[in-house]
Amino acid sequence: MSTEDALQEATEVLQQLGLKEYEAKCFVGLSRLSTGTAKQLSEITEVPRTRVYDAVRVLEAQGLVEIQHSSPQQFRAVPLEEATETLQDQYEARVERLGDALETAGDAEPESNGPVQEVWALSGNDAIANRSRKLITEAKEEVVLVLGDEALLTEDLVKALTELNKKVDVLVGAVTESLERKIHNSLPDATTFVSGLGWMRPQAEFDDDLVIGRLLLVDRSNILVSTVVPDSRQEQAIFGGGFRNGLIVIARRLLSQGLFPGRDPRGDQ
Repeated sequence: MSTEDALQEATEVLQQLGLKEYEAKCFVGLSRLSTGTAKQLSEITEVPRTRVYDAVRVLEAQGLVEIQHSSPQQFRAVPLEEATETLQDQYEARVERLGDALETAGDAEPESNGPVQEVWALSGNDAIANRSRKLITEAKEEVVLVLGDEALLTEDLVKALTELNKKVDVLVGAVTESLERKIHNSLPDATTFVSGLGWMRPQAEFDDDLVIGRLLLVDRSNILVSTVVPDSRQEQAIFGGGFRNGLIVIARRLLSQGLFPGRDPRGDQ
């Protein structure tokens, strides 16, 4: 990544975190200077000099910039580690406020009674990882997970599986022996196996740019299936809940392919 691209990306991320364009540009500019005046900052950021003062005042109020009231005034960014922690705290506070506000607003319609069988689509690596962890943490009886991509064996996923109640059976399969060994080392208390689902592995004879990412079945009721686009590494998934029927029995048997019957905690009940 070139310097110009890095500066552009840093500016865009700061805007996504809530700063306005000139504020983001001024902070990025100051992060490259030990100290700077409005004139110097304007020259390296292309922010109009008169707008530099407004942007710096906002940054100071947020604890991201320090001002020396000399003539001319001198500005400097707080240390990068400190700035990162400040931005993270602000972002988390906003997310928490959002959650509180939406929870307080409540539902616009009453909840339906009884389980509903439904299937939904979801896109985005983070969103799918979060949904998978949520399903896992809510498990009461059993988690069956098959991974088709080593990159999906994240610390957060391992933590979610490790922290489950000991009464929950955890079965984790992999498409290759090497991945199965990594899973076993990360989850020594789980039942691990090499999946017998050959179609989960990339098939050279097929012109298909998708590979299976993860297959997840929780409590024989909630299921999530994802694919990964090799070039972009973007994950897409479908998931559903409320199932207690023959479809889940078939799905469970498929996911357990490669697992020796004797090692299956619950069998195919």
